[in-house]
Amino acid sequence: MKLGLNMGYWGMGNDAANLALAKEADALGYNVAWVAEAYGSDAATILSWVAAQTTQIDIGSAIFQIPGRTPANCAMTAATLDSLSGGRFRLGLGVSGPQVSEGWHGVRFDKPLERTREYVDIVNMALRRERVKYQGKHYVLPLPDGPGKALQLTVHPVRDHIPTYLASVGPKNLELTGELFDGWLAIFYSPEYAKESLAHIETGRAKVGKTMEGFDVVPSMPMIVGDDQRACADTIRWYAALYIGGMGSREKNFYNQLAVRMGFEAAAKEVQDLYLDKKYDEAAAAVPFEFLEQTALLGSKEQIAEKMQVLAASGVTTLTITPGGSPEEQKAGLRTAVEALELSGVGS
Repeated sequence: MKLGLNMGYWGMGNDAANLALAKEADALGYNVAWVAEAYGSDAATILSWVAAQTTQIDIGSAIFQIPGRTPANCAMTAATLDSLSGGRFRLGLGVSGPQVSEGWHGVRFDKPLERTREYVDIVNMALRRERVKYQGKHYVLPLPDGPGKALQLTVHPVRDHIPTYLASVGPKNLELTGELFDGWLAIFYSPEYAKESLAHIETGRAKVGKTMEGFDVVPSMPMIVGDDQRACADTIRWYAALYIGGMGSREKNFYNQLAVRMGFEAAAKEVQDLYLDKKYDEAAAAVPFEFLEQTALLGSKEQIAEKMQVLAASGVTTLTITPGGSPEEQKAGLRTAVEALELSGVGS
């Protein structure tokens, strides 16, 4: 199992601290640094900034939003980042959600599985430097009734294949991840529930004659170091409440639905009801400790090492951490994770 760093969103006064974290992770031998985007900083610009000031660590989008870029533009960006970084780019994609897709990008959130399938088909076609001709339900290239012609990407990516990842939560999307992608970007990954999620991915792999060999399972987990696990958990309650309660509408919140499938149905409803009523502190307090303990790295170095053993045994191949606390505490957290991985005996 390898280590990754999740730097989340930028542009909120945290840019210098995030860059320092990326440099520290690079020096410590971390495998990859991921950057997110929603409706603030875009991931591509940040990744080029990080790549320019690191030497070994891979850079990854977690995620590029599918509704935010055409497939051809995504391929252009991926090829450029791979070239600028010397072959260190990983392309993580996701459909986002209805509120951002329709409210920010003006793209209908309909048939996300079909759209994702067509999207990555075109991206891979372009990155193979084929002339892009595509007849799909959502994308048609070139348009048939105008002067457009089939074009070929002019940039030569450093590698023959840029690794692709999908951020997926639901069963059908997990199956699609296994079928079409090289890795899975997971959120709220629980070793106790992992078998069910990975079974869907395995089904997708089997569809195209592949096994899980070489497939990258990449959960992103908050990490809080301390003597008291419950006190550590209290510092990330807001994060879990935001996703379970506020990332989507009452009718369509993928993270809330995931918590339900994980066995936290009553708590998921309570957290969502409180959050949507703007009772944010109460919503955070309602997140069960058991949910946080399953989906985060909490406690002493020894406790984190034990959790790493469980995660590796469940199928995790790249453990991406989000260290908490002040900038100095975050740097210390990066070092603690390296020491815990060594102590666990599951590093590679």
